[in-house]
Amino acid sequence: MRVAFFDLEPWQVTYLQEGLVQLGLESAVEAHFSTERLTLERCPLYATVEAIAAFVWTKLDAELLEALPELRLILTMSTGYDHIDLETCRRRGITVCNVPHYGENTVAEHTFALILALSRRLRAAQQWVYRPSTSIAELRGFDLYGKTLGVIGAGNIGLHVIRIARGFGMRVLAYDIRPQPLLAEVLGFTYTDLETLLRSSDIVSLHVPATPETYHMINRERLSMMKRGALLINTARGSVVDTEALLWALDEGILAGAGLDVIEGEEYIKEESMLLRAPVAEQTLRKVVQAYVLLHRDNIIFTPHIAFNSEEAVQRILDTTLHNLKAFLEGRPQNVVSEA
Repeated sequence: MRVAFFDLEPWQVTYLQEGLVQLGLESAVEAHFSTERLTLERCPLYATVEAIAAFVWTKLDAELLEALPELRLILTMSTGYDHIDLETCRRRGITVCNVPHYGENTVAEHTFALILALSRRLRAAQQWVYRPSTSIAELRGFDLYGKTLGVIGAGNIGLHVIRIARGFGMRVLAYDIRPQPLLAEVLGFTYTDLETLLRSSDIVSLHVPATPETYHMINRERLSMMKRGALLINTARGSVVDTEALLWALDEGILAGAGLDVIEGEEYIKEESMLLRAPVAEQTLRKVVQAYVLLHRDNIIFTPHIAFNSEEAVQRILDTTLHNLKAFLEGRPQNVVSEA
């Protein structure tokens, strides 16, 4: 099978090559490796590939997929797959496999890095080091002990966040469409409805997938329900939060701050040249401007979609991707999110 891997770091090429040998796939796979994204312009170079593996930065939309006529398998090196046109995959008979478990604890730890950065005002403290004009009293943070954390989406990642929060001595409320009462009893948290969670929480953390149902789940109406002075944390997907509504909530003082690993229009923030390579809709440009304004606020902590990015987690991603490839070649596809 002809397989092309994209979005790689140099060391990952060697890691994957060695992994193919360890799994006995070196003779069954003709592998190509690239440190770049797969773009429509580069598709002619890969017109004969039967499988591609890529991180979320490669957008596999209908136009790109149609430019790969031999494609039978997509291995997304992520849990989320909202960057893939699944409808086109189903129509074309392309199997899509993801990495469902690799970094639950990794993302949960990053979530608390954002929480602590806000609660202890680390951004302002770092700025004070270089411009020590602010009173130390103005750098005063607050304890997490005794505060209420609201977790929206108590799945694999959310449960790890809850476990850590309980270690800090926090009270935890959770909202999930599939509650698990036994886990709530074991970990010591309480399921509740979304409105109660928003009104009662000092910090709200988002851990839901990007779906039509969760698009702008956190909007102006729901932000207006939140406790005044609360914090919002998003390590899920940018589309879950309406950026315009978030700016409004910060301006109104409803939110004291936000910790964001993801944001609407983040792909344009990471690579401004994308704005110059193709026509951009007015709505997209508006999101980019809103993101620019948001990220220049002192009460925002932003990290560029790196909550997953620990050495251990990335290795687990690569390992699972190789095992997904092996399983497909053996006629027993695993971790399938869209089947041929």
